[in-house]
Amino acid sequence: MTFDPFANHAAPQDKTPIEGGLVNATLPAATFSPTADNKVTLTFKAGAGYEAPWIVVHGANIDDAYEQIEGSGEKLASLMDKVARAANYFQTNYQPPAKPQGKPSFQGGKVQQQAQPSEGGYTCEHGARNYKNGGSWEAQFCGAPQGVPKAEQCPPLWKQKDGSFKAK
Repeated sequence: MTFDPFANHAAPQDKTPIEGGLVNATLPAATFSPTADNKVTLTFKAGAGYEAPWIVVHGANIDDAYEQIEGSGEKLASLMDKVARAANYFQTNYQPPAKPQGKPSFQGGKVQQQAQPSEGGYTCEHGARNYKNGGSWEAQFCGAPQGVPKAEQCPPLWKQKDGSFKAK
């Protein structure tokens, strides 16, 4: 059985006398008086993800929140448009660093990203080299399949100050 808190519920008719009063007695109607604790927040969100822009309207109570948005349709729509354009500007111009590609693994006490295919067309006798960015260094590693002994792999190419890659 579900209870609808917004439905009009009739007071129980069955009153049983007990010591000191009646069980299921009709209580006086509750009154609502706005106080600082009755604040209302309206949130208009442009999408489901965290990256979506929000507009938040704070009201002292329901009437105040309603009055803030009532009759301001054009201004609210304009504000939503401006917020969406500003969010788009940020998302376009301030991209976070790309997440490492490949499958993560644990090696040498650190999480390592599996090498990704080389950008820039670097190859060796085993095929396309694999690019890896270690934060303070970047290198192109031999494209030999996993399991090929290190002695049989081509030497890595290390990124130079001019942006090119060379073997040491």
